[in-house]
Amino acid sequence: MVDYCREQFPALAREENGEPAVFFDGPAGTQVPRCVMQAITRYFTECNANHGGVFGTSLDSDGWLHDAHQAFADLVGGSDPSEIVFGQNMTSLTYAFSRALSQTWNAGEEIIVTALDHDANISPWVQAAADRDVTVRWVDFKPDDFTLDLEQLQGLLSEKTRLVAVGCASNATGGINPVKEICRMAHRHQSLVYLDAVHFGPHGLIDVADWDCDFLACSSYKFFGPHLGTMWGRRRLLEELPAYKVRPASDEIPGKWMNGTQSHESIAGGMACIDYLADIGRKVGQQPEVGRRKALELAFLAITQYERRLSRYLLEALAGIPGINIFGITEDSQLPNRFPTVSITHDLIKTTALAETLAKAGIYVWNGNYYALEFTQRLGLEPEGMVRIGLVHYNTFAEVDRLISVISDAVAASS
Repeated sequence: MVDYCREQFPALAREENGEPAVFFDGPAGTQVPRCVMQAITRYFTECNANHGGVFGTSLDSDGWLHDAHQAFADLVGGSDPSEIVFGQNMTSLTYAFSRALSQTWNAGEEIIVTALDHDANISPWVQAAADRDVTVRWVDFKPDDFTLDLEQLQGLLSEKTRLVAVGCASNATGGINPVKEICRMAHRHQSLVYLDAVHFGPHGLIDVADWDCDFLACSSYKFFGPHLGTMWGRRRLLEELPAYKVRPASDEIPGKWMNGTQSHESIAGGMACIDYLADIGRKVGQQPEVGRRKALELAFLAITQYERRLSRYLLEALAGIPGINIFGITEDSQLPNRFPTVSITHDLIKTTALAETLAKAGIYVWNGNYYALEFTQRLGLEPEGMVRIGLVHYNTFAEVDRLISVISDAVAASS
């Protein structure tokens, strides 16, 4: 199945110095399957028009957008396509929404953010809290495996808590947060929960109904689509909360939350990337007629199983290299609680130098803090940060072997 998936991604044919490039940069943005490119081209070719017209291309375009709302509802496990809001990216949506939600807060109340999150799920809330004289409480991570300290979270929750903002998975450590449990803990105190599913999206099945969150945001360019942000919210809350918008914009959801003309071509491409994932599920499950949500369940079951094997292989190989430090879960029994995103440092080699060495060998990794700034600051890793190796389902064991070979050679040369 991996070979089939790789065939769908034209970018994977790139070469560096006569060898295939290795794309381990997925957490910053995955590559895009051919069907996404075709959907965007088809949109521009057949129905490129603004929203709400009475003529043919506008009507056709609105039909695509209607279908896309349903596709993204299927992706996140929602039942109502009107609860899906599109925007430029997760960061922009969260900033806009934080302004609206914070208008319901009062001085002396509290919100909770975490030291594990991408800053897009920290700064919008911290800045909104400052505007409203609301106190920010921080949940730290455990120093042994860099997972969220749930006991500390429980101690911070109170009748003053208005919001808990937390990521579904860390884009720095790959650790998966127990968001269903977190939502249950928060709701006992009548607090709302805003989930960042950006890093979760390419690896696992999002399920807002089962998790019982109040809001969830993600970005499709992290799960094989174009640059597009999406937010899901409970209908009641989206209807009740005041939106910052222009006067002619609709007062109905989801339109009241989608400022200005959207990137319709990106929305069309986003729908195509969801259908790409669903197609994987139909193939591996040998159920060609199954509906989209069920197909996505089958797809992510197969993706999770394959990526867990990749994680084990990568972590075991890295552990055998002298001087390598791994930030995240490494115990084999705990692999179900992490994704194949692995951040490392080396005792003798600077992070930037190691990333450059890998780049020269045609292996693409990220270095720095990847906007998980609070995490790297608390570990004293600024300004170098870490090297992040981010695998997704189109990556292979042979690519991991190349990575390990280059790192091992660099370590040997440094000693």
